[in-house]
Amino acid sequence: MEKLKYERPIINKINLGIPNKFGTKPKFEPITQIDGVPVQILAEKFGSPVMVISEKKIKETYKEAKRAFTTRYPKVQFAWSYKTNYLDAVCRIFHKMGSWAEVVSGFEYDKALSNGMPGNQIIFNGPDKSLKDLEKAVINKSYIHIDHFDELYDLIEIAEKLDEKPKVAIRINMNTGIYPIWDKFGFNLENGDAWNAINKIMISGKLDLVGLHTHIGTFINTVEPYGVATTKLMDLVIRINEKFHTLIKYIDLGGGFASTNTLRGSYLQGSDTCPSFDAYAEAITNSIINSGMDIENLPMLILESGRALIDEAGSIVGSVIANKRLADGRRSMIIDVGVNILFTAFWYDHLINPGQSFSYNSEETTIYGPLCMNIDCIRPNMQFPVLKKGDLIVISKIGAYNMTQWMQFITMRPNVVLIDLQGQTHVIRQNETLETITSLELIPDYLKS
Repeated sequence: MEKLKYERPIINKINLGIPNKFGTKPKFEPITQIDGVPVQILAEKFGSPVMVISEKKIKETYKEAKRAFTTRYPKVQFAWSYKTNYLDAVCRIFHKMGSWAEVVSGFEYDKALSNGMPGNQIIFNGPDKSLKDLEKAVINKSYIHIDHFDELYDLIEIAEKLDEKPKVAIRINMNTGIYPIWDKFGFNLENGDAWNAINKIMISGKLDLVGLHTHIGTFINTVEPYGVATTKLMDLVIRINEKFHTLIKYIDLGGGFASTNTLRGSYLQGSDTCPSFDAYAEAITNSIINSGMDIENLPMLILESGRALIDEAGSIVGSVIANKRLADGRRSMIIDVGVNILFTAFWYDHLINPGQSFSYNSEETTIYGPLCMNIDCIRPNMQFPVLKKGDLIVISKIGAYNMTQWMQFITMRPNVVLIDLQGQTHVIRQNETLETITSLELIPDYLKS
């Protein structure tokens, strides 16, 4: 008979009269495996912390998103957002499922090419495209989304120089009823800049205007703004056709769909407030098919969703370093996962679970990372079981942005492991070493002795 675990006595403060609508008792379940692979094995084999990506979850989520849109509108193309997670293995999973590449820099453009993407399946966004980047994109017949007038004029000169007619769209920012308006990128619709840019493109005769693009914001957990944005783009499609007798081949609604993560300060869990793919699809596709455009001339719909497709596929397995009492008596726990590798901890109350069986005694706990800086806080306050040094924890829904916005600071970045559909593990990015960090450093001769 297994010996019962010791549970130390604890006094918990009971706040009578202020339960939330779901009750007061916190419930935790240990996450002991990911896609059938024990987290203990993952930590032992690949070190702690270790980032884990589920190919199964990626494919399930992508298929669900594709089903939601293609059952409502026949002409839909997804383009994987490289900035969300540009690890080659992740990008190739999306490309093998039919997704194009959406990139926002020369670096990401080259990455897409190295992943085997043909130029005519790469969408080039972003405000910082060098002349060299633009020439490469023109030669490869990629879709270039013009961000500002200077870029427009550069492209006209490049078109003359190369004797090519680049395929372009313009990025449009607009008022869709959400705040703040993302007006850093592209041409504003309401002040006339977008229509002015369209006219300059058409009158030049040097560029092939094939699309209209907008990206109205990030983590948008209501669908109505997408309906507004789509309606405004379709009105422009009709206006262009009427004036220039030119059919726009696609409209690109960008991304910004929320994941089921919970934003800090939210009363309800993200899983309760996040719209479904069906809800997003209904708002967008209804605005297309109910527009005044002839049915046979309706444009293709491009979607660049990143976060909503990858967030739930990522996890971190980490370990408890220590427990402490804070000055006000609250408990704190230090783990080996810091904000340098979990950047989204600044925005989300990530789901954190023990990685093994545990005592159900819990306390209000602040969870800190290992960095020597006070802002290294993974969760400012949550009810959490009492774990001991060396116990495992699993942080879920971390697949978006943490592997592109992470940084080497104080500690080195860990292994990233992919679990394939057969439950086999593959290191898709090796952990850093001292040599990794110092390989690009140069020491002046006078400091070598």
